[in-house]
Amino acid sequence: MVDSTGLKVFGEGEWKVRKHGYSKRHTWRKVHLAMDANTGQICAALMTHQDVGDAEVLPDLLDQIPAGTPIGVVGGDGAYDTRQCHAVIAAREATLSIPPRDGAAPWPQRTPGAAWRNDALDAIGSSNRREWKISSGYHRRSHAETLMYRLKMLTGRSLAARTISAQATEVAIRAGVLNRMAALARPQSVRIT
Repeated sequence: MVDSTGLKVFGEGEWKVRKHGYSKRHTWRKVHLAMDANTGQICAALMTHQDVGDAEVLPDLLDQIPAGTPIGVVGGDGAYDTRQCHAVIAAREATLSIPPRDGAAPWPQRTPGAAWRNDALDAIGSSNRREWKISSGYHRRSHAETLMYRLKMLTGRSLAARTISAQATEVAIRAGVLNRMAALARPQSVRIT
């Protein structure tokens, strides 16, 4: 499962922002994480500038996972519904769990990942997006959302370091802390009906 979130670098406190508005110094970094949904472990982490899109980073995230390591399913939100992402996932021989964007059109069959994406479009068209999410296992992506919540709640919403290299190190340390916590005492989630 892949996702991203923003962490504040420096800027005003929330009271000042509400009172006087944002200034030009409000800056944040984007943290991109790939996790193993079965173990809860972070497999890859990358910090980028706030303007870098999720789809641009997916190849770098998957490159952090050793080539010999099998990847079963790559799940993410609609931001990863690009030809580049589908090609990178297909190159790793993984299955996709990425919803086509609203208003998406079918891709030519020779495009990597097109068969899966076109099948998803057909399934959504014949029933609805909710039914497709249930049948495709898309809801497992909520594990990535939970990981982002833990990243912010347990390790803080802002970065303390001021230089980019130190911020990248801080993100790596936070990922290591979360991995250690998950290894020691990962909660068992049970669906209540």
